[in-house]
Amino acid sequence: MKKNFSAQIFFYYSVIFVIFTATVLVYQYQREKDFRASQLEALLDNTSEITYRFIEQNELFATKNFDQVAEVVNLFPQSNTRITVIDKTGKVLYDSFVDDYQEMENHLHRPEIQKATDHGIGANIRVSATTKQEFYYYAKQYPKYFVRAALVYDVEVKDFLKTSRIFIVFIIGLFLFIGLLLTLVTLRLSGTIKKLKDFALKAGNNELIEYNNEFPDNELGIISSQIITIYNNLKKTKDDLSTEREKLFNHLDALDEAIAFFSEKRKITLSNGRFVQIVNLMSKKEVTSSSKILKLPEFEKLNKFINRETVNPDFGKSDKLPQLVYTVSKNEKYYKIQAIIFADKSFEVVITDVTRLEKRRLLKQQLTSNIAHELKTPLSSIRGYLETILDNWPIPPEKLRYFLEKAFFQSERLTTLINDVSLINNIEDAGELFEMKQVDLKKVCDDIYEYFQSKIEDNNIDFIEDVEPETVINGNESLLFSVFQNLMENAINYGGREIQIHIRCYHQDDNYYYFSFFNSGSEIPEAHLPRLFERFYRVDKGRSRAKGGTGLGLAIVKNAITLHKGSVSVKNRQKGGVEFLFSLSKE
Repeated sequence: MKKNFSAQIFFYYSVIFVIFTATVLVYQYQREKDFRASQLEALLDNTSEITYRFIEQNELFATKNFDQVAEVVNLFPQSNTRITVIDKTGKVLYDSFVDDYQEMENHLHRPEIQKATDHGIGANIRVSATTKQEFYYYAKQYPKYFVRAALVYDVEVKDFLKTSRIFIVFIIGLFLFIGLLLTLVTLRLSGTIKKLKDFALKAGNNELIEYNNEFPDNELGIISSQIITIYNNLKKTKDDLSTEREKLFNHLDALDEAIAFFSEKRKITLSNGRFVQIVNLMSKKEVTSSSKILKLPEFEKLNKFINRETVNPDFGKSDKLPQLVYTVSKNEKYYKIQAIIFADKSFEVVITDVTRLEKRRLLKQQLTSNIAHELKTPLSSIRGYLETILDNWPIPPEKLRYFLEKAFFQSERLTTLINDVSLINNIEDAGELFEMKQVDLKKVCDDIYEYFQSKIEDNNIDFIEDVEPETVINGNESLLFSVFQNLMENAINYGGREIQIHIRCYHQDDNYYYFSFFNSGSEIPEAHLPRLFERFYRVDKGRSRAKGGTGLGLAIVKNAITLHKGSVSVKNRQKGGVEFLFSLSKE
């Protein structure tokens, strides 16, 4: 149930005043309590000083005749005053309430003595372990000993320390009086506030409101009547525009494009939800305000266009509105940005995500170019060798064999290239057609070693396999073999001789096995690492072709691992060489 305005005002005032009153009471109570305690401690401090001066004047610490302290104790007006002298080790040298004070236990750990040790003085209220009486202790540290003055904590001392409560009665009376005044004021305001509330409720329900002198005959009544008149005029205009506006909003929200309209001062006047969404995808930081949106680097060209066109002397004279269209690339996405400037210098910005179309166009263009380029080299070589044979026929058998072997090598390279292109396209376009079954990765690694055994021995490579038996996943055996085959082939071809190649399953969880494949040979320049899995990308093009590489090996590795719901990354090792880290799903 909602509270009315007058009740809320009264409630808030009560809470604030109660907090204020309680704070003042606590503060005043503690202040007076501290004041009375300080008075009592001043008395005990004076007692300690008198005792100390007496001890020093009579050189009692040197003579150890502390019984003479009784002379000064008898001079104190308070009969319940207790004087104790304690040396720095806690031994009691004198106590006015205990005759055999030499037998008293060590006092070094008494609370008041501990405080005096740390701060010079210390006070405490407690029951004496010796006399079983409650005392108000006050200890003071001197160069060679402590002097502790105490008063029996009796009714007289307790009454002295009590604070006066007259102030509390005064504050409570004042609170009740002000509360009564506030009640009267809020009751007078509540009538006018209630009428304003009724007006607001009707306005919220889009009802026509007639002024019938319900408001008081003062400034508030004049303001209320003007508000009602203005409201009724605006409501009529709003109703006329609401239908068309709703159609426009529905149209904007239904579009795939992000659309926003900006005023001449570059503030957003209308936009669909997709506009802010795409802008935040383009930016690394969250952006919502108009000023921040147009300050993004992607809109620099747009800003220059608007600045140039709006200051043009011929602006607005032509029936053709200034338009701008350009494409930006951000976070591996492509966006087409279109802008139109209207006659009043407001403008519209339309952003379209063309990533799929642009990437498809670029990929198709790049793939076609790369395949043509890669096919051209072996075909040219084969043609060259055959032309040499035909143009110089007959040629010696040993020469003929040499050229035929070279042509055969290039045909093998051409076959490998076509097979790799076919394999990678099949993985991407028809991955679901690969047969999946239980595959033991330990056996795959053993087969890899047998496949490359002669090359491993020829290059004096130390091959280490650390994959446990029964490391089984649900996958395609041929593709998994290709993963390890391409990684091994790269390591042997480009790692160098007398290196170490290590295959290790270093971790597993409920869903994945995690593998490390590294060699201790040559590193790859850091600038090449991010592009290493691209199709036909080579770190050293000439060297790669000389070794028969197609440039698709690592692309096959990445696509095959992705098909097995895993991921792969590459880095240079601190101790030298290159390490591939990848995961493979168990299911």
